[in-house]
Amino acid sequence: MAGSVQPRQLALALPHEEKLTRDDFLEGPANEAALALIDGWPDWPNRIMLLVGPEGSGKSHLAAIWSEHAGARSTAAHALTAEAVPTALATGALVVEDLRPADFDERAMFHLLNLARQDDAFVLITARVPPSAFEIELRDLRSRLRAVPTVTLLPPDDLLFRGLILKFCADRQMSVDESIVSYLTSRIERSYVAVRQAVELLDTEALRLGRPVTRALAAELLRDA
Repeated sequence: MAGSVQPRQLALALPHEEKLTRDDFLEGPANEAALALIDGWPDWPNRIMLLVGPEGSGKSHLAAIWSEHAGARSTAAHALTAEAVPTALATGALVVEDLRPADFDERAMFHLLNLARQDDAFVLITARVPPSAFEIELRDLRSRLRAVPTVTLLPPDDLLFRGLILKFCADRQMSVDESIVSYLTSRIERSYVAVRQAVELLDTEALRLGRPVTRALAAELLRDA
């Protein structure tokens, strides 16, 4: 019919499974110390360890690898309660994910550190910033958290950055060539989050527009990046 408007194709928000096995972890200078810690378990320098790194740097992936090997349970730091601590430590190994300033129960965390030491349990804590940047009211907890040995994940180098592009594309079953990888490498911010967001944008818009993922499409979408 004359003058009719063609409906826009909508991209379906399908789930994309990110592979979190040891074989799927991308190694590089940025994460070699953290990976060595996970691979070196149970010969850790301390039974309670802290992984610190920016969003998307692989902390959860490393925690998943360790959980598989150690039979560890997992809890979000903000969800931990004092009552739940004994059950959380029941297997003798626990991951505490995403410890953030002012977003956790200090008494629960203090109880956890005490009980873990008493029971010789292993605890792996992940965070984006070290506890030295936290405002902590409980003096004993402040000193204990700051004494936990920390392994830091660094920003990605060139090789790891390219590898992340390929991995995130593979997780979404996107076929990309070298021209796209090179363009993204030179165009987007050198961070883990930027890689994930750029690949997600390419995938979503390619589906919506019914177009293949090409360098031309990437240039259209990221020209203002």
